[in-house]
Amino acid sequence: MKKIVSGMALSMLVAASLVACTPKEDTSKTKDEPVEDVKTVPLSGEKDKYLSVVDVEYAFDFAKGLEEFKTNEKLGYRTAGSEAEHKTGEKIEKEMKEIGLTEVTKDAFKVDSWEFEKADLTFTDADGKEHLAVLGGYQVNFNTDGVKELEVVYAGKGTAADLEGLDIEGKLVLIDINQREEWWINYPTYQAHVKGAAAVIAVQEAGYAEVDPDALNAQDICGPDDAPAFSMSQTDAGSLKKALEASEADAFTVKFDAKSTVKMDGEAYNYYGKIVGKDPESYILLSGHYDSYFAGFQDDNAAIGLMMGIAKGIIDSGYQPEKTIIFNAIAAEEWGVSNTRYDWSTGAYNQIFKIHPEWVGKTFANMNFELPAFEHTTQDEIRSVYELNNYLTEFTKQVPPLSDVYKDGISVVSPLRTWSDDFSFGIAGVPALRNDFQDSEFMHSHYHSQFDSEEAFNAEALKFHLNLYGLLTMHYDKTAIVPLDFTTRLLAMKELMDTNVFDQAEVASDSLTNEIDQALSAAEEVNVKVAKVNEEYATALKKEDADTAKKLYEESRELNSGLLAAFKYAEDQFVRLTWEDEPIFPHEHAQNNVNHLSASIEALQKGDVATPLDENLSAIDNNWYAYAFDKEVFTYFTDYVIKAPKEQLMWGAGRIVDHEDLFDTIQSLKSKKDQDKPDVSEEIVTLTDALDRQKALLQKTVTEQTASVKKLGELLTELK
Repeated sequence: MKKIVSGMALSMLVAASLVACTPKEDTSKTKDEPVEDVKTVPLSGEKDKYLSVVDVEYAFDFAKGLEEFKTNEKLGYRTAGSEAEHKTGEKIEKEMKEIGLTEVTKDAFKVDSWEFEKADLTFTDADGKEHLAVLGGYQVNFNTDGVKELEVVYAGKGTAADLEGLDIEGKLVLIDINQREEWWINYPTYQAHVKGAAAVIAVQEAGYAEVDPDALNAQDICGPDDAPAFSMSQTDAGSLKKALEASEADAFTVKFDAKSTVKMDGEAYNYYGKIVGKDPESYILLSGHYDSYFAGFQDDNAAIGLMMGIAKGIIDSGYQPEKTIIFNAIAAEEWGVSNTRYDWSTGAYNQIFKIHPEWVGKTFANMNFELPAFEHTTQDEIRSVYELNNYLTEFTKQVPPLSDVYKDGISVVSPLRTWSDDFSFGIAGVPALRNDFQDSEFMHSHYHSQFDSEEAFNAEALKFHLNLYGLLTMHYDKTAIVPLDFTTRLLAMKELMDTNVFDQAEVASDSLTNEIDQALSAAEEVNVKVAKVNEEYATALKKEDADTAKKLYEESRELNSGLLAAFKYAEDQFVRLTWEDEPIFPHEHAQNNVNHLSASIEALQKGDVATPLDENLSAIDNNWYAYAFDKEVFTYFTDYVIKAPKEQLMWGAGRIVDHEDLFDTIQSLKSKKDQDKPDVSEEIVTLTDALDRQKALLQKTVTEQTASVKKLGELLTELK
């Protein structure tokens, strides 16, 4: 799981939330303490049976056992297409069969493989003692063929300005980085690469790996394999910097023994097993990924343990499902394709788009799991596609206290984000959700570091999720029709229309608003129809009236298929991405740019250069990176999105609406920022031209979006 962020403001996302469950005091337990049963409100017999047999210790032990295979003996790593990943997949396959899953299947797909074996850097510290620094790795090709002497140069943050005048040819470049608030690893790495550096060594000064000065960090590289990078702890970097200072030289000689190998067109494997229901062609899909950085206990061993624990609990309880439940262990989530911005979630993308596209239209839901054995906040979050928000919110009202965690209950938030595999399932047309984690301190501290180990384990949190998602699986199983409510997406679209910007761009919003309102009306009528059928179906199942249940189910197949087709259409038409990988509606791209371009021009006309530079131009597309890196670097990471083939972009293909290149304008304004009365007439002309293009783009996008909303309304009207 990963996330790219920058310091600039991003488009606001709508998040609907509701607190459920009885609040409880936080009495989190460690792995060595017993997990006590918590008295629950009355449930049906089959759900009570599940809660009585589901086993936290089994889930923990299986999660811990996934650490058996590793590519790096000192640090771990179970990476895409590696032998360690392959053996771990085989271990999962064997366990699936042993706990009673049927039709266990191994799905092969192409992947760029990565084996990170070692990166040991030795130097003489300022006290004259030999110091060994064990480094973390990124998905690059770098092989010293044994111990090799190299010079190290310290280069601040590794920006173009930091490298100016430094001799880094063939040398290691030590930099400080904050990937959460500034830029991703690929930018300073490629900046050093084009200047001839042997490799970059990055030290997380903040943002990630904050848990301990000894923490290393690993992320996806989002760049080419021939621009090498490694990760060093703050502790080791401090010693190295002191040694460099004591030498009173620009460079300092170290001994480096490293081997990191990327091979194109390797192979990885997804595994799944089934609990076959009365309907073998309707699915509930549970998933988690089994590749990892370091030991990866939370991310994502515990998720596989959770998934397998749910599978075993359902089987051991004797539950006989109406639908077929699929348990899918996915490879290559952290990284799987070289030299693309969208280099993660490779296994999930392949699984649903290429290997099993037939699951689309038949799957009621994908429940994807990430970092589930830690109490990230006092409120548990379920993040879902818009259309599941209301259904899940109602479900949370029925959930009894399941464990002594999450004293503030459960909330449901939408939409999905790009961080994990559920996004790939969602845009393919499978209504998806996941346990959420991304706003927690864990993301700043332990995430993607060697401190993501069993020490960061909360047995009560794992128990809670075993119980919650087992019950949710059964809850879904009692629906005849997939419970998709399109009103949430339509209302969010309406809310995220900035009429002031529309007016400024002379783009009418009435037609889009009217089509949204008509589609809302149709969606509300469909909701009533679906709710009625599902209520009658659940009642028939509860009364063990098999004939009525079967009749209701069979009569609702056309409506179910129509709803899933409408959902896929909505995902295709309305899910776009910012240049920072945040999901947006199509109109938001140009809307944002028109807003910031207009503000920039207005400020420049008043002689104010600082405001556009500090507040506006950085928020337009990927122009944030124009401030710190050379044009060659900026252009490289623009073109590999704009010009790359679809297969290189995978789940990101077609999701970026447009790009406005302001590199030269930003550089020009930076040079004039401190002038008393700068002449910015040329910059105003350039930005005005850009504004005209973005106004035209907004008009085009709104016209297309209006037609798409109309079509969605028609699809829903046919289902009323």
